[in-house]
This record gives sequence, C-alpha cells and structure tokens, in this order.
Amino acid sequence: MKTSLAITLILFLLSACASSVTRDIEVEAEASPKANFSGYKTYAWLGSAAILNDPQGRWEPPEFDADAEIKFLIDRELRGRGMSETSSNPDIIVIYAAGIDMDALGFKTDPETKMDILAHVPQGGLVVVIADSASGFVIWAGMATAELQENADAKTMKVRLDYAVTQMLKKLPK
Repeated sequence: MKTSLAITLILFLLSACASSVTRDIEVEAEASPKANFSGYKTYAWLGSAAILNDPQGRWEPPEFDADAEIKFLIDRELRGRGMSETSSNPDIIVIYAAGIDMDALGFKTDPETKMDILAHVPQGGLVVVIADSASGFVIWAGMATAELQENADAKTMKVRLDYAVTQMLKKLPK
C-alpha cells in the first residue's frame, strides 16, 4: 500500500523532533555516488507539485499554507549547509512533490481482537528531488511518508513537516 501510494504520486508528510507526533513518519533518501556534493554551492527552484484527494478538507487547516512551509523548510536546510538560492546559473535544481489521500484504506490492528482489519488510514508523502543543473541528472532524492492526522492544527502540521524535511535532508551528502 505504501509503495503504490508513493508511486501514485509521492505523497505528503510532516515534522520536528522524534516524538509521538512524528513516530509514524518514515524517511528514505538515495544519492548518486558520482555526484560531488561539496562542489554545489547554489540552487534554484524548478517548482512543486501536489496531488490531493481530500474532498472534505480534513487535512490542511484553512490558515495553514503547507506549500509555503515546505519550501521554507527546504530553503532553511539548504542554507544551513552553506548553499544560497540564485536565479542565474545555479549548481543544482530543487523540486518537491507532495501527495495526500485522505480516503486511503489500509490494514490496522484491532485492539480487541489483535487481528488486522481493513480501515480508513489517510496517507501522505513528500518527495524532494535535487538535480545537477549542468547535466540535468537527478543526484539525490528523498521521500517521507506517513499516516495523516485528520483535522490536525497548524502547530502539529508544522512540527510534522519540520521533522520530515529535516530528517530527509540530513541524508543529503556533504
């Protein structure tokens, strides 16, 4: 289920310190062994994409802009690595894709019977991709997936997104 959800279009996630609020968030990343990450000093945004299946608006609080928060967090992490954003001749290109499926089904363990049952399990994922601007080749990709919390408040969303982005970009080679 998690793999097909990620393939369907890499879903959305959330973040801060490893706590009960973030325990369901899983992060993976892969880097090209041929890339010289120490040589990259500048970046530019190619864009972002989002796929949402949230007909009742249960995922994102009305006052919260997840896209702006994700971009802010990625910028923060890249700048923390000594990189700077530029609009001309960047070393790398950054893009992210987020996906939400509030109607996803999955297996959950029934606390009474201890058996797995099919249940409503909202899913989300976030993928960040970095490409070498000169070659156009992807040199790093990170993905975070999680069960989503319906009607979460903006503070919880920020914590979960921060955790996901921070943990993901920790896996970016120096």
